[in-house]
Amino acid sequence: MKPRILEVRTQILKQNDELARAMRAEFQAAGVLTVNLVSSPGTGKTTLLRTTLQMLLQQGYRVAAIVGDLETDNDARRLAESGAPVRQIMTHGMCHLEADMVQRHLTGWDLRELDFLFIENVGNLVCPTSWDLGESLRVALLSVTEGEDKPLKYPGLFNTSDLAIITKVDLAEACEFNLSQTLANIASVRPGMQVLQTSAKLGIGMAQWIAYLTQQRTRFLDARTPIP
Repeated sequence: MKPRILEVRTQILKQNDELARAMRAEFQAAGVLTVNLVSSPGTGKTTLLRTTLQMLLQQGYRVAAIVGDLETDNDARRLAESGAPVRQIMTHGMCHLEADMVQRHLTGWDLRELDFLFIENVGNLVCPTSWDLGESLRVALLSVTEGEDKPLKYPGLFNTSDLAIITKVDLAEACEFNLSQTLANIASVRPGMQVLQTSAKLGIGMAQWIAYLTQQRTRFLDARTPIP
């Protein structure tokens, strides 16, 4: 029975990857930089993203977000406080988002009217790793409350991400968080990976994060093929 399960999973992933490639081409042609945020529950994705949306809006960028959760629209309502358009995907038990879920929730949005599209994935460090959503950037978030060994336990996420963000650094001392060990663990899994340290609550590192995003958007636009 196991070979049959593997065959079905491989087919599903192939279909997802084909759709994700098509979506990526559409995002690129429209000029919207798509960012997939992945972390475990409670890392602070929603707080970081809400502040990110607010800061980008203040700088004149056009932003939107899609947020995935098993149930409830709590995170979508929190993100909407930023003033950005937000849509909620409820997966009803599924531990990750898939490309077709994202595609369905894009209906009615003119991508050419966006500069950034953020996807807040379901809180999970395993399942989202295998599913391409057509994003240009995948960002792995790790909070100081989770300990230093997450990169070693979940190397797949860090190996498929473009950037790592350590969140809630204002709690590092209280949590006895070992930053140097965490950085060493990330480097052992993904040598040379850029790491940012943030506290969305206090604004620590947020300017650097916004600068990273705007720099990536400039590079993205330089490389894209625009819609005729």
